[in-house]
Amino acid sequence: MQSSSHSESALLMIMFLACLLCLAAHLGSSLASCPKRCTCNFPRLLQCFRVSDVPGDIPDSTRKLYISHSKIKHFQISVFGGMSNLQELALYSSGIESVDNNTLKGLSKLKALEVWKNKLTRIPRPLPTDLEVLKLGDNSISFIFYDDFKGLKKLRVLEMQNNLIRQLSFNVFSELLNVESVTLEGNEIETISGQARLPQLRYLNMDNNRLQFFPENFFAYFSSLQYLRMAGNQLLKIPGHLPKTLQHLRLERNHIKNVKIRDIKHLDNLSELNLSGNQLSTADSVQVLSNLSSFDISKNQIQFLPHKLPTKLQRLDCSNNQISRLTVLNFKNLQSLKHLFLDNNIVSSVDDNSFHWCVHLSNLAMEQNLLTSLPVGLPVTLTRLDLKGNKIESIGESDVKGLRKLQVLNLRNNKISLLDHQVLECLPRLRHLYLEGNPWNCTCKLLMVKRFLIDKGTDIKGGQCAEPSISRGESWMSSDTILRHCENTFSKSKENKKKLKIDEFSNMKMQIEDEDDEDYDYDIE
Repeated sequence: MQSSSHSESALLMIMFLACLLCLAAHLGSSLASCPKRCTCNFPRLLQCFRVSDVPGDIPDSTRKLYISHSKIKHFQISVFGGMSNLQELALYSSGIESVDNNTLKGLSKLKALEVWKNKLTRIPRPLPTDLEVLKLGDNSISFIFYDDFKGLKKLRVLEMQNNLIRQLSFNVFSELLNVESVTLEGNEIETISGQARLPQLRYLNMDNNRLQFFPENFFAYFSSLQYLRMAGNQLLKIPGHLPKTLQHLRLERNHIKNVKIRDIKHLDNLSELNLSGNQLSTADSVQVLSNLSSFDISKNQIQFLPHKLPTKLQRLDCSNNQISRLTVLNFKNLQSLKHLFLDNNIVSSVDDNSFHWCVHLSNLAMEQNLLTSLPVGLPVTLTRLDLKGNKIESIGESDVKGLRKLQVLNLRNNKISLLDHQVLECLPRLRHLYLEGNPWNCTCKLLMVKRFLIDKGTDIKGGQCAEPSISRGESWMSSDTILRHCENTFSKSKENKKKLKIDEFSNMKMQIEDEDDEDYDYDIE
């Protein structure tokens, strides 16, 4: 029995050592066969860098071949003769100018072809019929022909951004019945003709071309389209007959002067509309978009906000317009609004409680306007308030009372000279306070404000003194002049001594007796 057990153990050990030897031999063979200037992980992946030709000894078992930053001008049939199992081929920044006809035909299992940042002037053909992803961005392709996509009924993703296409007939895409995403951004497309029924298309990007209009009913054939990007073109109006399935529509940086209700009233699923950088003077028609949650009309010529906006709005950007007044009607029923941008307008008047309906507003940006005081009735839900570049002269407790969630307050470049620490007591969660560019009157009270802010861990940018003259130009956060003045002003106490914290610019220390001066409360936590 014991002898039999020893025999079995010896046999198992021999088998184990044999497996190790086989594995070592296999690894050695794999490492030895890895082409020069390549890294190999056979049979899954082979990556080559800075080569002048495709290596000729690539194993047929290779599934993925990546070649980048190389100098390969031309591809011919013999290059891929022994790679019948290749599933992904990526050629990035390799100087490729041409690919002979039928070169890729033998790659029958190829699912993804990426030829990025090369010098192709036409699409290689024919392409493997099982192809699902085709990326030809950043080349010099100027024409697309019907036969370029022949038989590609499995293609899901097509990317041809940053080429030289000027004219495009959508008939060339007719066989792409399963394509879901088409990117043609950054070409020079001036005219679109033809139509293609693409039932699975969900994403179409035609940003940064030269389009002025689309053929009638062009978009009616995209029954599943959800994302449409046409920013940076020369469109004069919103294209008609957009599909009802649309959820995101981006039209920034065009020449659109008005939005007609008939062009958008059927877009019940639209949640994002971007019309920034157009020539709009009004946006009243968007009230029909009942499910709109993000609306951008920045950089237009709007003087008055619409009295009716979609009630599901969460983000509204009206910055860089000519709005001068805000009223309660502007924001009526906007209970879902969280982010409101009104910076770079000419707002000088805000009716009391204008934001009454905005019960979830967390971010309010009103930089670079003409406000002389904080709006009355700010939402208690605010976490960020930007008021940089206005004409605000003072801030009182009543202005910020209730803003217990505020974390960021930007008051740069206003006309504030005094700040009471009691105002800051109303802001228990304040973490960032920006005060530069104000004409500060650097009295000893500002030192108490400084101490209070430092004690609570607030990041503060304080700015320079305008008064008194002896401190002019100095930072009130680190002025030796103020420190010496305050030291001589306050008497020392034996019963209750408090050390005023001083930053790295000064080692001076002061002991202050709070019971002799009722204007200061040094016990604030």
